[in-house]
Amino acid sequence: MIKPVLLLLVTALFPFSSAITQILQQPKTVITEEQGSTLALVKDPLRLNTVTDLNQPSQRWKNDSNANLWPIQGDTITHMFKNASKMSTNSPYKLRYTNFIVPTVFIGFGVASLSSDALKKLNSSTKDEIAEHRLSHMKLDNYSQYVPALMVYGLNAFGVKGKHNFRDRTVIYLTSQLISGAMVIPLKHLVKEVRPDSSDALSFPSGHTATAFSSAQFMYHEYRDSNFWLSISGYPFAIFTGIYRTINNRHWVGDVVAGAGFGILSTELAYWLHPKINQLLFKDKPNTSSMVMPFYQNRQFGLSYARQF
Repeated sequence: MIKPVLLLLVTALFPFSSAITQILQQPKTVITEEQGSTLALVKDPLRLNTVTDLNQPSQRWKNDSNANLWPIQGDTITHMFKNASKMSTNSPYKLRYTNFIVPTVFIGFGVASLSSDALKKLNSSTKDEIAEHRLSHMKLDNYSQYVPALMVYGLNAFGVKGKHNFRDRTVIYLTSQLISGAMVIPLKHLVKEVRPDSSDALSFPSGHTATAFSSAQFMYHEYRDSNFWLSISGYPFAIFTGIYRTINNRHWVGDVVAGAGFGILSTELAYWLHPKINQLLFKDKPNTSSMVMPFYQNRQFGLSYARQF
């Protein structure tokens, strides 16, 4: 066994820590709103969690544990959700300090490997063991870095919808790649670390690994609210990319770990910046209107709320 490579594998698994916390939390309630659709929610004083189609009041669904949102005539969506009292719409991504923990640790490890004797020794020993075991070199890492992002688009094409539509997720992904490139490329020329194969002095940080982990983090954000296990399925491809950057003698361990940190950070920033970028690029705002009215049905009084957007 190659202990340094295994250490890299264990280190690269840290992105799962942020994902695993999601499985312990209650799923968020999200209402997907599309232009041209109308939603109606009725709060019945005598029966809670009651939703009524205003056009067909006789077809009312009552359920004490679940509330269901039904479309009015001309609607384009039907969305069912739990806990109507906790109903909320898609809101801008909130960047918390906890989102910076993993990328900060990864980037810090990489920066320390540039000067720490112990980490330099880890870099050298990993290179020596790879050479000793004569591991075969593959160029799959040139392609595996993009697999998680391609999975997101492929799944959406086959009906497994993610958090955002085609336009929004494309803007988010391209933004993450721009941010990643803006951080990684200048650092390569500033640090000028020689690669293990001595081909050039652009080793730190690993651009392939940054792309791979930004893609995996992108997939995680798109599916974490709907399918946890699917959301983390992009990380193995990112880990594979990072490991093979060392096996192919293109990067030191520290370069790969730092690249993973920059990749995760770039995607977090992309989701946070998305509302601002979206408003800047697409200034069209759909007209909205809402109406509240009382109703009487089956000897029961209540209020109905309708919104056109």
